[in-house]
Amino acid sequence: MRKIIATAALTTLAASLTLGVVHAQSSAQPIIGLITKTETNPFFVKMKEGAQKEATRLGAKLLTAAGKADGDNAGQVAAIENMVAAGAKTILITPSDSKAIVPAIAKARAQGVMVIALDSPTEPASAVDALFATNNYQAGILIGQWAKKAMGNKKAVIATLDLFPGHPVGIARHNGFLAGFGIKGITASTTALVNTSVACAQDSFGDQTKGQTAMENCLQKNPDINIVYTINEPAAAGAYQALKAAGKEKSVLIVSVDGGCAGVRNVEGGVIGATSQQYPLKMASMGVAAGVNYAKTGKKVSGYTDTGVTLITNKAMGGVKSQNGKFGLANCWGQ
Repeated sequence: MRKIIATAALTTLAASLTLGVVHAQSSAQPIIGLITKTETNPFFVKMKEGAQKEATRLGAKLLTAAGKADGDNAGQVAAIENMVAAGAKTILITPSDSKAIVPAIAKARAQGVMVIALDSPTEPASAVDALFATNNYQAGILIGQWAKKAMGNKKAVIATLDLFPGHPVGIARHNGFLAGFGIKGITASTTALVNTSVACAQDSFGDQTKGQTAMENCLQKNPDINIVYTINEPAAAGAYQALKAAGKEKSVLIVSVDGGCAGVRNVEGGVIGATSQQYPLKMASMGVAAGVNYAKTGKKVSGYTDTGVTLITNKAMGGVKSQNGKFGLANCWGQ
C-alpha cells in the first residue's frame, strides 16, 4: 500500500512539474521579428510602427531589421539567422528577393519558427506559413481602369516605371495596370512581365531619383508618352520632376500604388491622377497578433489574407469605385 501511495505521489509531482513547464513557456514574453526591405521607405516605417504598437499592446518583444536597400537578400538572410538565435518564434518578412530568401526561411521553419510574409510573396508561396498583403494585381487593375476612363478617346502612349526584374509584386502591379487598361491576354496568374502596348519600360527600384532618370530615358525614347504607370509613389514623384523639366507635366497622366501621405498629397495637388492605397499598419499588426497567438497556443496561421486596397483620386470616373483625397489622407501612412 505504501508503495502504491508513493508511486501515486511521484506521478502527481511529475504531472505538476510538467504543467509548470508548459505554463512557464506559454507565459514567457513572446519574441517576434520583423524584417523589412529597407528602413527608409515610409511604407516600411509605418509597418514597423504598426508592429511595435501591437507588440506593446499584446506584451510581446519586437526585434526589427532591414536590408540596406531594396534587393538586399544577404542582409535579410543575416537578420533571419540573428532573430532565430535571439529566440524569435515568429518572423514577419517583406522579402527583397522572393526566391533567394527561401532557403533561409526553410531553416528557420525547420526550427519551429512561424514565418509570415508581409506585402510581398515568396516564390513559391508555400515557402512561408502565411501571407498578409495587398492584392497587388487588383491594385494595378484599379489604376488601369481609372486611367482608361480618364484618357477617353485619346491614343495612349504608355510608359511603365517598374520595380526591378523578376519581383512578383512588380509584375502583379504592372500586369494589373495593363489588364485594367484593357490589354488582352493578361490574368492574375500571368507570371511574366507583359509589355504589350508599352512604349517604354524602365526599372525605377521604387526610388525617386531613379524614377526621375527612368522617366528622362523614356522621354528620350518617345517624347509622345502621355500616360505613366509607376510601381510606387516615390517613383511617381521622380517621374513628375522629369516631366516638369521637359514642360510636359500638364499633358501626361501619372498613376501609382501606395497611398502614403506624401503620395495622397500629390493626388490632391494634381501630380498623381490616381493611386491605389494599401495598408501596411494592418499587415504588421495582424502579423504580430498571429505571432503572439502562436506563442500561446502553438497554432499557426496559413494561406493568404488580403489586407485591402482602395483607389484614391479627386477625379472620380464612372464605373470605377474610388475614394477622394480626404479619405486617403485620413487613412494614409508616413509623413
